[in-house]
Amino acid sequence: MDIDRADVVAEVATAFAGYERALVDGDPEAICGYFWDSDRTVRFGLADHQYGLDEQRKWRAAQPPLPAGRRLVETRISAFGADLAVVTTRFGYADRAATGRQTQTWVRLPVGWRIVTAHVSEPAPDVDLTG
Repeated sequence: MDIDRADVVAEVATAFAGYERALVDGDPEAICGYFWDSDRTVRFGLADHQYGLDEQRKWRAAQPPLPAGRRLVETRISAFGADLAVVTTRFGYADRAATGRQTQTWVRLPVGWRIVTAHVSEPAPDVDLTG
């Protein structure tokens, strides 16, 4: 199996950049267009979850825009063969450090690259176990 083929990484990087642009622009239809149109698509968010793209469409339509100044750090794309890639990144906003985490599994389908599963999280606050 070819790992991190340059052409596959470049294709996924382009798709991921389009997804991020739609996310920052607050365009729910464009965002959902990057996901596999299936009831098997899964997205776990900070305090939410959607099973299937129909659930995600409803959830996205009700969401407020992201805070201004979203930035990504340590974005990595790992490609496995010609048709599967995992994108990981950390994100933050202008008023706070980049602490959020985002993982997406992308698959090349007949319609193009689509996210089949995604997970967004933030670390729990530090807990003082000494007192």
